[in-house]
Amino acid sequence: MQPARLLVGAATCALALTATTGTAATPARPAAPVVSSEPSLAVALGRALHVPDVDLHRTGALAVDLRTGRVVFRRNDALALAPASSEKLAVTLAALRVLGPGFRFRTEVAGEGALEDGVWRGDLVLVGAGDPTLTLADLGRLAGSLRAYGIRRVSGRIVGDEHHFDTLRAAPDWKPSFLDFESAPLSALVVIPGANSSAAAAARAFRAALGRRGVRVAGQATTGRARADAVQLAVDVSAPLSRIVREMNRESDNFVAEMIVKELGATVAERGSTAAGIDVVRTSLAEAGIPLAGVRLADGSGLSLGDRLTTRALVAILENGADDRAIGPTFVDSLAVAGESGTLEHRLARRPTRGRVRAKTGTTDEASALAGFVRDRYVFAVLQNGSPVDAWAARLAQDRFVTVLARRASSS
Repeated sequence: MQPARLLVGAATCALALTATTGTAATPARPAAPVVSSEPSLAVALGRALHVPDVDLHRTGALAVDLRTGRVVFRRNDALALAPASSEKLAVTLAALRVLGPGFRFRTEVAGEGALEDGVWRGDLVLVGAGDPTLTLADLGRLAGSLRAYGIRRVSGRIVGDEHHFDTLRAAPDWKPSFLDFESAPLSALVVIPGANSSAAAAARAFRAALGRRGVRVAGQATTGRARADAVQLAVDVSAPLSRIVREMNRESDNFVAEMIVKELGATVAERGSTAAGIDVVRTSLAEAGIPLAGVRLADGSGLSLGDRLTTRALVAILENGADDRAIGPTFVDSLAVAGESGTLEHRLARRPTRGRVRAKTGTTDEASALAGFVRDRYVFAVLQNGSPVDAWAARLAQDRFVTVLARRASSS
């Protein structure tokens, strides 16, 4: 069977670079590399992947020449493997296509009652809408807005409203240890950083912020839902999605990825759940022409034990994101830069890779991944699985693979 078309418009990609199945059966032996040109390059790339303690039977790799669209290396590129954080590339593509780079999360303060002589007679409701970047400083600005509005005292309570999302704090098939360690609990109203990520904690924090601004609150902090007749008193908006996905991918932020997935569900399906959001991601990938054979998505971060991707799908996601005129520069800019930023700050830090490779990393006990671009010449993806996978050896193979591509790009 011929692979899906793997050709990017070279001009668009160059501009961007500069500005449902279970686990697939393991083959009896690694598939021989299939190349359409440059056999010496294919041999060097194959050798790069041969390192101790990394199982080539559970390794997928694909590299494509962006100038010609030709596959220069392929090994098990249709094998369904646990993707680790390379799954965030699928979320990024879907979020930018569906929500748009300029999308901003909103957090509102709604008033139930009326203002009389500096006293808000009733409750104030802090209404969360899934902002994964809401901070104590943002609450302080909201509190300042209420004081500027003329409120000096609140006779009622401070209510935290998180109904925009469901109340499930974790994604499907997460290990119990993932909560708090790998991701804060998921809620539509979360203040970061915080050990107790919940609407109740956010309400308490807002009550304290009001006090620091000289607004006394008679009632306690609690949780609930704003009434339909509540009056909007203040609004905080996040940075644009373009900046949020850049931080998410460069630092590999699991919490942000999961919150974006729930927002996709809330926006498109009017259900702020992981399942609804993942349906949106999968639909968006299908509409973009991404090959979905062997692909299974359970969450947004790649932590779920049920996630599966192929290197064929990853390369197609990268190509599609870079070649989309509306989101291309934002998509590519979200990737870490070798030797300079994010999870690649201390990797591939020498010539010929430093500053010339943009990629998304991924690491769990069972998976290691690297997928991205070598200048405007190559797009690549490497996925390695194990029980567990040797992270150091896997990264060594990935770095060797990318270095071979970078040397070829520099010499041609």
